[in-house]
Amino acid sequence: MSNRSKRYTEDFKNTIVELYNSGKTLSELNSEYGASKSTIKLWIKKAAPIQIDKNKTITTAEYQTLIKKMAKLEEENEILKKGYGHICKEKLDTVYNFIKDNKDNYSVKLMCNIFNIPRSSFYKSLTITESMRSIKNKQIQAHILKIYKDSKKRYGAIKINYKLRQININISLKRTQRLMKKLGIKSVVCKKFRPFPSKSKVEEKKNILKRDFNASRINQKWCTDITYIHTIKDGWCYLASVMDLYSRKIIGYSFSKSMDSKLAINAVDNALNLQKPVKPLVLHSDLGVQYTSCEFENYLLGTHLLTHSFSAKGCPYDNACIESFHASLKKEEVNLVKYYDYNSAKLAVFQYIESWYNRIRIHGSIGYITPQQCEDNCKKYA
Repeated sequence: MSNRSKRYTEDFKNTIVELYNSGKTLSELNSEYGASKSTIKLWIKKAAPIQIDKNKTITTAEYQTLIKKMAKLEEENEILKKGYGHICKEKLDTVYNFIKDNKDNYSVKLMCNIFNIPRSSFYKSLTITESMRSIKNKQIQAHILKIYKDSKKRYGAIKINYKLRQININISLKRTQRLMKKLGIKSVVCKKFRPFPSKSKVEEKKNILKRDFNASRINQKWCTDITYIHTIKDGWCYLASVMDLYSRKIIGYSFSKSMDSKLAINAVDNALNLQKPVKPLVLHSDLGVQYTSCEFENYLLGTHLLTHSFSAKGCPYDNACIESFHASLKKEEVNLVKYYDYNSAKLAVFQYIESWYNRIRIHGSIGYITPQQCEDNCKKYA
């Protein structure tokens, strides 16, 4: 199969470059991870440093990103100038105050040019006498801020208005609200979130797979699960994996410090992006909250390809294949070492899955070949 048809994530590319910089040869990387030497050279070239000055370098990719950012900034600046007449004309005081507050940091000429106002108009505004109401509002705002901070940001407009009245500042609630909005403050207190109790009954969902782990082709049946990996510095980290039941290959995975729906979604999303299935398929998981969440279910509906199948409550045998993979990961890698932090664990997981498990480790269930060989054979004779 041509390397041109293979797809790699940015994380995969960056890790390969990191391994090359640590001493791995192109031949070793080609043999262990399946990417061609010319492709790896291209990744290395994009990551090569460009000298900016004596003390700073950037990569080719970063340089191209900077060019795009500059073009975007120029476009945004043009939009700002054109939109000023529609947005800021009625708020000249706000613009003048901004220029006044920042004139020690930026050029007045430049700021006036950006906001498309004459410098003479700005300098004229400096001589205008501030109104008594404006002065009074600033005094009241100082009291509001003190009350707000003394309450540890817990008070809202009603309580702050009450405290103002106690110190003989008798203003309306509406005025208090307006001044608080101008200051950009509001009560940080919110209603307590009441989660479902942990002992609540788990709703049983449809098991389409029914322990039939056989498949006639790749991208027909997938299974997914999450496991825990401990690190000394960062504590528990979490790995979500997706396996193709035909090849037993780990086709998608995600590693994170948080065990949430996003972790589960990222793993499936990686699998979809790499495999590019064109026919509907079954995705099997357990009844974990990450997989039964509305966020995960909405994501699956958006793909229009994945039909969700669930294990029975408390029955790991319904998802035995992915459970077996995680057990192998623990026995063959994780339990043999102690990872210092998240990054060292992530690199170890990457090497185990991409180099060892998918490309070297043979499996009895697929005729004692590697998952990658099984997938390649399926594509060859498809």
